[in-house]
Amino acid sequence: MKVCIFCGARSGNSPATIALVEELCDLLIANNCELVYGGGRTGLMGAIADRFMDNGKDVIGVRPRKLIKEEAFHTGLSELYIVDTMHERKARMVELADCFIALPGGVGTLDEIVETFTLFKLGITTKPSGILNAEGYYAGLEMMLAQMEKSDFLKEEDRVKLIIEEDPTTLLQRLKILRS
Repeated sequence: MKVCIFCGARSGNSPATIALVEELCDLLIANNCELVYGGGRTGLMGAIADRFMDNGKDVIGVRPRKLIKEEAFHTGLSELYIVDTMHERKARMVELADCFIALPGGVGTLDEIVETFTLFKLGITTKPSGILNAEGYYAGLEMMLAQMEKSDFLKEEDRVKLIIEEDPTTLLQRLKILRS
């Protein structure tokens, strides 16, 4: 199974979050998953790629040409797709992966997971999306989704299609990567 992980090119400032990310990666590795991600060498992006590669797993990066020039990209990947736009990047990741997981990150990470959730909600893809809500990082998004539902802009049966969990094992069980 190819799991696409969206996350930051920065590491953040929480050792507890890093530990949860490492736990998630170790569970994916133990379940023979391959990684699809943004192709970066720094921050959480670099850390997850290194963890997979250090354990002999395939790692596929998808990087916009602009970021190749401006930011560090990982040179030890199994495959690196270079695309022209962020839109093409997301489309290629959707094509390559079987499911999507967001870790803490910036607005790019938020954009990516919201798009894959929307595609799933609309039935454009059958590939589910989940969020590792490390230390409540995505509590604001949960509140926003609840407000959308309360204001009748999002149906409850659609809201729950975005799987948000604080525990890596529970998240992967709900995404059907791990068996209960």
